[in-house]
Amino acid sequence: QAQLVESGGGLVHPGESLRLSCAASGIRFSISAMGWYRQAPGKQRELVAELNSGAGTNYADSVRGRFTLSGDGAKKMVYLQMSSLKPEDTAVYYCNMKAERGRYIYWGQGTQVTVSS
Repeated sequence: QAQLVESGGGLVHPGESLRLSCAASGIRFSISAMGWYRQAPGKQRELVAELNSGAGTNYADSVRGRFTLSGDGAKKMVYLQMSSLKPEDTAVYYCNMKAERGRYIYWGQGTQVTVSS
């Protein structure tokens, strides 16, 4: 049974940093993409950042320059370093991995990030 487990969320003040981690288990296919999405209350889930094998990393405009995505496809682990956090970054963050060129899509359970003074 495939499972993605996230950690690192929490409550921080504006301007502070957080690092999210995600570790996958039970996935027997090659990972073709890995990244993070987020969903704020009353809004649709949106892409934050995604690393595509052979195609580099794509960032949402709202986080480019503040967030850094890194990962290891072989180890099936992905990280999101978030700096200069803003209240509008408050959301549930979901780890996402795609295997076999998107044929299989896996989601974590989500981790809450709250940015508030």
